[in-house]
Amino acid sequence: MSLYILLAAAVLILCVFSDKLSGKIGVPALLIFIAVGIFFGSDGVVRIQFENYEFASNVCEAALIVIMFTGGFSVSLKAAKPVIAKALLLSTLGVAVTAGVVCGFCVLALKIPFAESLLIGSVISSTDAASVFSVLRSKKLNLKNGLAPLLEAESGSNDPFSYMLTMISLSLLKNEGTGFIRGLVFSQLVFGTLFGAVVGIVGAFAAKRFRTQTEGFKSILYLAFALLSYGLPSLIGGNGYLAVYIAGIIMGNARVPSGHCSVKKHYIKRFFNNVLGITLFGGKKIAPADTVVFLNGITGICQILVFFLLGLLATPSEFPKSILPAVAVYLCLTLIARPVAVIIFGGKSPIADRIFISLAGLRGASSIVFAIVATVNVSTSQNNIFNIVFCVCLMSMLIQGTILPAAARGLKLIDNNADVLKTFNDYREEDSITMMRMFIPENHAWAGKKLSEITLPTGSLAVMVKRGNETIIPRGDTEIHARDSVILSVPPYESDKTLPLREVYITENHRWRDTEIRELSLPQRLLIVMIKRAGESIIPSGATKIESGDIVVVTDVHEDKTG
Repeated sequence: MSLYILLAAAVLILCVFSDKLSGKIGVPALLIFIAVGIFFGSDGVVRIQFENYEFASNVCEAALIVIMFTGGFSVSLKAAKPVIAKALLLSTLGVAVTAGVVCGFCVLALKIPFAESLLIGSVISSTDAASVFSVLRSKKLNLKNGLAPLLEAESGSNDPFSYMLTMISLSLLKNEGTGFIRGLVFSQLVFGTLFGAVVGIVGAFAAKRFRTQTEGFKSILYLAFALLSYGLPSLIGGNGYLAVYIAGIIMGNARVPSGHCSVKKHYIKRFFNNVLGITLFGGKKIAPADTVVFLNGITGICQILVFFLLGLLATPSEFPKSILPAVAVYLCLTLIARPVAVIIFGGKSPIADRIFISLAGLRGASSIVFAIVATVNVSTSQNNIFNIVFCVCLMSMLIQGTILPAAARGLKLIDNNADVLKTFNDYREEDSITMMRMFIPENHAWAGKKLSEITLPTGSLAVMVKRGNETIIPRGDTEIHARDSVILSVPPYESDKTLPLREVYITENHRWRDTEIRELSLPQRLLIVMIKRAGESIIPSGATKIESGDIVVVTDVHEDKTG
């Protein structure tokens, strides 16, 4: 037993370090997790013999529950609202078109029987949320035209429909009647949606009302409702993944209402606000910060587990038999099926947007997990579906995941004034206060004065004074010395439409990077008023050097005049 525990520790450490490595070599971390699994697998160096598809299927399906709940929980409805219709079309009808095109290609070009071709198309029809989120977050792709929330909403919501198509394909392979398939579609969609909404509403209500004696227990409550949302519809043939995602969206966006504006005009909003005391837009978020950290942490473990297990299950020595059909399917999927779906259901988007959306259709863990489900349920097959899908997903993550940042720059879709992290619900923007450090130089107006003699900015409070290695909790009679650092708690910066303020995100290639403010040739209308760095708000001076990763808040009079 001790040996297995040490092995698990070694795998986790390797995966954590590989995540850091992925940023340097430009390869998605999830792909490296698979490589670690292959390293330990039967064809790797350690040579662990693992061929239990049924066990892998159960473990991966359980992990997907957490991953998909967190995916729904993380999607900000406020950010996704302008693109939600387009995202839903891509994640439903777009998935069907993708599966249909791949199916047709497999039948005509590869001479694979129809039912098996449909199964291959269904399994790889959805984009993988973990892969897409990984690239967008790790590379901080701040995209124009609402592309980030579109891709996040689509990739998070299309797995349930891919799973439904997979179940339909398996029914065809088992020669089950059309009546059974019609009932399957009905139960998957209706029960999945119904139970997802009900559990999400009840879960949000419970999270608002329930108080725990032990810190962190509310996070377990969220996890319990995630499992509940999957288990209930699955018992009666509903789509558990659809229910999990819907419950995650509702619970992740549930907030304590602030203001009543148009709530009384809509019955659904009135029910949420007046009856349950929650709303999906505005107000203060119900989920505490530790819940967000907990869900992100356990999701990270689940992603490592899934990708490692998939790598462990893979047998690269058998890939040569499947590589030609896998390459053909990948080329069809990437160059024909995905672009066709985007052209039909992508709306009136610019050509550059459509190209990027097509390219961002990464395949990953969910497709491989559905391939495992297919392998467990199909006793005979002319092709090794698992190996074909595995190779397709490897190519997708390696090729598309690697070139996606360069493609965004080449298509001129990078917006340095945006922040992709704001499109996620776990973006920390709702703290009631933020901490700001004020360094007191020689001859400063505060030097030599007691705190009671100083007029602090409105709404701020001096909470700490750092003097060399000494930390002082200030009182009214505390004297401020030159070279002290005064730590203030202040209201957080929020963009106000009455003020011409905007944020500039400093990338590695930004022209302001590693430059002192006094060295910048700024227009007279432009002033840098604040720098947000690693959670700290800095009031800049001429000697302040701007660093990569900074968010520079500027006031731009020109923007105010032009609207």
